[in-house]
Amino acid sequence: MNKSLKPIRIPNEWDRRGLPGWTYHSQALFELERSEVLLTHWQIAGHVSDVPSPGDWLTFDFLDERALVVRGRDGQVRAFHNLCRHRGARLADGASGHCNSAMVCPFHGWVYNLDGTLRGAARPDSFGDMDRSQFGLKPVEMEIWHGFIFLRFLPGPQPAVAKLLEPFDPDFTAYCAGDLLPAGDFGKWEFEPLPVNWKSVRDVDNEGYHVAMAHPALQDLYGRSYRDMVYRGGITQSVGEFGDQPGRLWSVRHYLKMTPDRDWLPERLRRSWTYFGIFPNSVIAFTPDGAQYYHDIPLSLDQTVVGGRLYRRANETRELRAARYLAYRIDRETSYEDQQLSIWSNESMKSSAFEDFHLSDLEFGVRAHHDVLRRLLPVMSLNDAPAEEDLANINAHLRSASANAD
Repeated sequence: MNKSLKPIRIPNEWDRRGLPGWTYHSQALFELERSEVLLTHWQIAGHVSDVPSPGDWLTFDFLDERALVVRGRDGQVRAFHNLCRHRGARLADGASGHCNSAMVCPFHGWVYNLDGTLRGAARPDSFGDMDRSQFGLKPVEMEIWHGFIFLRFLPGPQPAVAKLLEPFDPDFTAYCAGDLLPAGDFGKWEFEPLPVNWKSVRDVDNEGYHVAMAHPALQDLYGRSYRDMVYRGGITQSVGEFGDQPGRLWSVRHYLKMTPDRDWLPERLRRSWTYFGIFPNSVIAFTPDGAQYYHDIPLSLDQTVVGGRLYRRANETRELRAARYLAYRIDRETSYEDQQLSIWSNESMKSSAFEDFHLSDLEFGVRAHHDVLRRLLPVMSLNDAPAEEDLANINAHLRSASANAD
């Protein structure tokens, strides 16, 4: 851990309740989350290595927004809304691809240069006196940090990514994050949609209290060494360290055999799995063997997709590849276990018997995440659900009252 960064200290007495159950099942609240939280905060769309050559592109769909990330002929990576300026057709279809020198709309054949400018419209004489310079692709706010591509669809309260994650710069530098390459054998992954609200997925992922009981492979790998640290701005760091124990489970036992110390890493990272949580819904994870990011993509109030991309080290050896595969197996087992926990948690909050969370100190990350949500949407601090048609107005009133109090 970066010693210059101080985690938030857990108060001796703190409110151990989480968000009230109604906040997971309110359509009106979900609409506010969409416009005022999810679209206004940084989302990870990929890594620069996913678009290595001019003309390479990838797409990122998020809550009715469609982004297109493309590397231009000048080598620059840019992000645009994936909408043709003529009729709004999807300019690029699929997760990723390549075009030689231009993007061509499949609807009417409008042609765009790789820098987003309009090269020309089909049958230009049919549009009268049209100024092509006014019809380039609309940009999406983008920042690249240690190779990871961050997008934001609407202006929001988070600072620049480099500022937000500055305390972890030494770790990302040590992991050589900017030099990662796509793991072609696994690459982009995505589970089937879960019948849950996105916050239920986050609640499970934001604490390690359940690891010992719910994740046999992780417990076998690093046992009681797992710890969560919570920082300002909705950032978390979770670390599990493995030693010389032989491992009882097949994947763990063989992973440990394939994972000697990596002398190119600092001592503190050579035998650690490290997860960096980025508010509101993203995680970047490193092992000594590779890396990945994953996020919870809400499709609707009660449908969420968990997905991401996996990356490998440059000049990967056969031994390192084998270790990365075994780490992938352990991680997938953990993900399936977390999915079931998310479903159980989400459905419980519809029950008349559900009163509230009662959080352990080991679940302080859940409370911290909820606190950020409450600051952004103060209506979430109400114990009882307001009428759906009144929710947005009540939230605006509470926000105004809070601003006046400050």
